Amino acid sequence: MSPETDSVIATAEAEVLALPGKLPDELRTELIAFRRDIHMHPELGNREFRTTAAIKARLEQAGLEPRVLPGGTGLICDIGTADIGTAPGTGTLPMLALRADIDALPIPDTKSVPYRSTVPDRAHACGHDVHTTVVLGAGLVLAELAREGRLPRPVRLLFQPAEEVLPGGAPDAVEAGVLDGVGRILALHCDPKVDVGRIGLRIGAITSACDRLEVSLDGAGGHTARPHLTTDLVTAAAKVITEVPAVLSRRVDTRSGLAVTWGRVESGHACNVIPQHAELSGTVRCLDLPAWREAPDLVHAAVDEIATLHGAKSEINYVRGVPPVVNEESSVELLRRAMETRRGSYAVEGTEQSLGGEDFSWYLEHVPGAMARLGVRRVGDTARRDLHCGDFDVDEGAIEVGVELFTAAALLD
Repeated sequence: MSPETDSVIATAEAEVLALPGKLPDELRTELIAFRRDIHMHPELGNREFRTTAAIKARLEQAGLEPRVLPGGTGLICDIGTADIGTAPGTGTLPMLALRADIDALPIPDTKSVPYRSTVPDRAHACGHDVHTTVVLGAGLVLAELAREGRLPRPVRLLFQPAEEVLPGGAPDAVEAGVLDGVGRILALHCDPKVDVGRIGLRIGAITSACDRLEVSLDGAGGHTARPHLTTDLVTAAAKVITEVPAVLSRRVDTRSGLAVTWGRVESGHACNVIPQHAELSGTVRCLDLPAWREAPDLVHAAVDEIATLHGAKSEINYVRGVPPVVNEESSVELLRRAMETRRGSYAVEGTEQSLGGEDFSWYLEHVPGAMARLGVRRVGDTARRDLHCGDFDVDEGAIEVGVELFTAAALLD
């Protein structure tokens, strides 16, 4: 590195170290209360009106100017754009975007806590309430730093709706211009396998692509005593179920992790009648971005070949979901430096690639960025817990950790 670069890095790290060791008690208490409030009032994708209003009101209270997205839910809020990065000859620095997802899941909350969901069959069982609160908290801290002239580049807070709805709310947000002027985007996701106080990082793919596959099979049908005179549709469906994954395993590099897994099959109503119609549905997951882009054509060809071989007509509905989240190396390094500067090298660990999908990936098709895994497991808790479960909960100390991570990253970028 040049002496000038070393000096810039040293100055940024000094700013991070100059931050208070902990969030002010008042702010920490407020953020926990905010998280519990939206946890009690979960809203599904593209219906997050109350959540959006709560975020907007708090940002306006802090003197900021949030802008609701065109769909009426979700919002963006820029910090520091008025007086940062406009030194003669430098131009305006690109913004660092901090993204949170704000929607909940259509499952019941089974916890026995005071902040349990008050909405039947709705729950923040994936930690989006924490993600939202972290970005809000970071925004409040960064707004104060901007007023003090200590924020080196503008920051955009992005509260995105409908992450849980394929293909996610991110494509609509991108179309609405949320990435205009953004040079890098960061996100985090709760991880119940990581202790609170720590984050998990990975360069490259950290989540899987996830698409939805629906197949309809049709044939003549007939009596089970004479399958040779009909299209034996149940056998045809069984062959599609078992042989499509096998065929794909020989047409794609196995390291890409392309996998078709069936979740539903329906056909027939009587034991002695060969049906005329069958329906299959499942998911297509893939660890590799180039293979994911080829997946629709490969899956169509495999289904058609096997169905035709058994005399069935096939109709395929391949629904694009999300590509894998592929973390860019310098963005991962920024998160690493931010966490280590605040909490030491102990606070950072490696993490494995997940087969879950995340629509944060759509942003990375346009700008570099990375997603970190935020530890939410209580220290000493040995129980195995997972996301998308009705009893999912977090150690709320993770909120402060996330705020520290994003605040430090904004100062170091």
